[in-house]
Amino acid sequence: MRGVVLPGLRRVEFREFPVPHPGPGQVLVRMRASGLCGSDLRVIYRPAEQGSGPEAYRGVIAGHEPAGDIVAVGDNVTDWHVGDRVALYHIAGCGECDDCRSGWMVSCTRPRRAAYGWQRDGGHADYLLAETSTLVRLPEWLTYSDGALVACGFGTAYAACLRAGIADGMRVLVTGLGPVGLAVAVIAGALGAGVTGVEPNEDRAAIARSLGINAMNALEPPEHDALAPASRMFDAAVDCSAAEPARLLTLAATRRWGTVVWVGEGGHVCFEPSPLLLHQQLTLRGSWVCSVQQMSELMDRLVTWRVHPDETVTHRYALADCADAYRVFDGGSTGKVVIEWTD
Repeated sequence: MRGVVLPGLRRVEFREFPVPHPGPGQVLVRMRASGLCGSDLRVIYRPAEQGSGPEAYRGVIAGHEPAGDIVAVGDNVTDWHVGDRVALYHIAGCGECDDCRSGWMVSCTRPRRAAYGWQRDGGHADYLLAETSTLVRLPEWLTYSDGALVACGFGTAYAACLRAGIADGMRVLVTGLGPVGLAVAVIAGALGAGVTGVEPNEDRAAIARSLGINAMNALEPPEHDALAPASRMFDAAVDCSAAEPARLLTLAATRRWGTVVWVGEGGHVCFEPSPLLLHQQLTLRGSWVCSVQQMSELMDRLVTWRVHPDETVTHRYALADCADAYRVFDGGSTGKVVIEWTD
C-alpha cells in the first residue's frame, strides 16, 4: 500500500508499505478520511530537525486525524466488528498509568506511548493498524471527514471549551481562526454562547464569516480601537493562535473572575501579571487535546446539535495529491484540509 512520509524541509514522500495484520487487541482500518493538522506543519513538515519527546517524529506514515471502516479484527477483540465506522483517538498510551485509565492517553509518559502519524503509522495511507483502546464510534449521521476532524482539531476545541466553562448566554472571545479556532467558535456557538473571533488573516476571517462567526482583525486599528472601549466584555476567552498579541488580548478582554484558556501550541508571551491577571481575578488555563471519553461525548453532541465539523473544510485532496495538500495548508490561509478516499 502507498503511505506518505514527511522527511522535513517541506518534503512529502510516497513509500510502499505492506498491509499490516491486526494482532490481539488490534483492528485494521481502511482509511476514508485523514486530516492535516497545524502541529504536523510546525513540528514535522517544515523543520530540519523534528522535535523530541512527545513531539519526536520517527519517520512513520504521517497523519494523526484518521477515520474509516474496520476491515479486519485481531484475537480477543469482541466489541468491534468488520464494517464498524470509527475515528481514532490519536495517541495510544501504555494503558496502565492513571492518565491512560482516565482516558487521557495524551498525557501518558511511559515509553510505550505512541501517537499515530508521529511514532507509529498514521492515516496517510490506505490502511491503518489501530489499537482498540483508541477507537471511537463514528455515528452514521456524521461523515468520515467529520470523524477525522473530531480525532484531533474538534476534540481539542471541545476540551478547551469545557475548560473555559462555556455555556448558554456567555460572551466568548476566540483569537486565531485557523482550523482549531474555527472549531472552538463552532462548538461555543452550539453551546449557546455569543462568539466574537479575532483573525488578522482576511482569508481565514472570511471563512469564519461564511460559517456565521463574527470575525474581526482586532489586533490592528481600527478594529482594535473599536474593541478597546468594550474591553473586559467577555466571560471567557480561548486563544488558538499562540501569538503573543492575541494571548495578551484574551487577558485584557475578559471580565473580572472570567476564564481564559490557551490552546495554541508554541510561541512565547511576556506580560505583567498584576494588572492583567491577578487584580482581575482571572483563571488562566492551558488545554492539550482531549480525553477519549470527551471525544466520544462530542460525537454524540454533534449529532444532537446537527453540526458537521467538515463544514470547516475548504480543501479536499486524494492521497496521490498529498504534496499539494501540505503546500496549500502551509500557506496559512485555508480552513481545514483533508485527504479523502472515494473508492
